[in-house]
Amino acid sequence: MPNPVAPPSPDLLVACLCAQWCGTCRDYRPLFNQLQAEFAPARFVWVDIEDEGDLVDPIEVDNFPTLLVVAHGQARFFGTLTPHIDTLRRILQTQLSAERAPSVDPQAQALAQRLLQQLAAKAQ
Repeated sequence: MPNPVAPPSPDLLVACLCAQWCGTCRDYRPLFNQLQAEFAPARFVWVDIEDEGDLVDPIEVDNFPTLLVVAHGQARFFGTLTPHIDTLRRILQTQLSAERAPSVDPQAQALAQRLLQQLAAKAQ
């Protein structure tokens, strides 16, 4: 029996790792969602580190918002980012046009792969 073909991963995946109790995260979410319209068909996902602890583990997220940017299947940015829409917009534009992926923590790359697998599973 042939294996089903997984849907292609998005060229750009932007994950915001936050917590429901974080006021900064709650204020940032509408801006984060606004960028999704500018970067269609990119996938933007909101990951509550407490609700989805198994997905995020073993990464310790101490500062919010922490963003993971995955371009063409490779983690390109992972870190805390001030909640300014223009800063995130510039990072996304830069990472989409970059030919080589910068060196990112291996745990961040593993998280990127888990998120991509989760998106693929939901699409089936």
